[in-house]
Amino acid sequence: MGKVIAIANQKGGVGKTTTAINLAGSFAVLEYKTLIIDADPQANATSGTGFDPRNITTSIYECIIDEVEPDKIILNTETPNLDIIPAHIDLVGAEIEIINLPNREKMMRKVIEKVKDNYDFIIIDCSPSLGLITINSLTAADSVMIPVQCEYFALEGLGKLLNTIKIVQTRLNPDLDIEGILLTMFDQRLRLAKQVVEEVKTHFQQMVFETIIHRNTRLGEAPSFGETIIMHDANSSGAINYLNLAREILQKNGMTSISESDKQIPIANEN
Repeated sequence: MGKVIAIANQKGGVGKTTTAINLAGSFAVLEYKTLIIDADPQANATSGTGFDPRNITTSIYECIIDEVEPDKIILNTETPNLDIIPAHIDLVGAEIEIINLPNREKMMRKVIEKVKDNYDFIIIDCSPSLGLITINSLTAADSVMIPVQCEYFALEGLGKLLNTIKIVQTRLNPDLDIEGILLTMFDQRLRLAKQVVEEVKTHFQQMVFETIIHRNTRLGEAPSFGETIIMHDANSSGAINYLNLAREILQKNGMTSISESDKQIPIANEN
C-alpha cells in the first residue's frame, strides 16, 4: 500500500509544485512506482509533467464530483514509473459544489483508496490556500511536507498552517504526520538565506529535512519542457538535491539505508 504525502503551504511561490514533480520523479527513477495528484486549479503539476491542461477533459475534479474511477484518467508521463492524475481550472468550483455534502472533507480519500495499492508513493500537490480541497488532501494523506522558501518572510503563515494540520489531526485524520519542513530556493551567496536556515532549524529542529533545495537555473527551466529535473538535466544541483531528498525520506521511513559515503553533496553552481 502506497504512502500518501501531501505537499502544502498556503503561501505561494515556495516551491510546492516544483517539489511535487521532482520528488515524485526522484522516487520514480529510484524504481518506486509513483503517482502525482494535481490538486491545484492552476494545474502546474499537470503542465510541468508534459500535459496541456487545456486539453484535459477528465481530471481530479471529475473523480471528486462525478465519482469517475481514477484509474480511467491516470496519465503516464515520459518518466518511467511516474503517473499523474491531472487537474483543470474546473477544480476551482469543486469547493462550492461539495460544501453541503456529507463527509465533504473525505472526498479525496475515497479517490485515493481506489488506487493506493497500485503505487509505492502518492504525492499530492496542494493549492496555495487552506480551502476545502487542501483540507481534503490533508485528510487523505499519511503525512504532509511543508516547503519553506529561504527568504525574509519564510515563517509568515507557517503557524496558521501548523494549526490547520493540528485541527485535521484532531478531527479528521489522527494518523496524519508531518513528514518534514523542506527549505527551498536556497542561495548560498546570501547571508540572509543562511540566517533563515538557522532560524528555521532553531525553531523546528528535527522537523527540518537535512536536504536543502538550492536555487538552480535548470530547476526553473524544466517545467517549460514538461520534464522533471532528472529528465531535463540529471547532473544539475537541482536533480541531486531532489534525489537526496527522496533518499532521506526513504531512510526516514525505513525503506532503505544510506551510508555517509553514498550521500551526494549538492553542487554549488547555478546549473
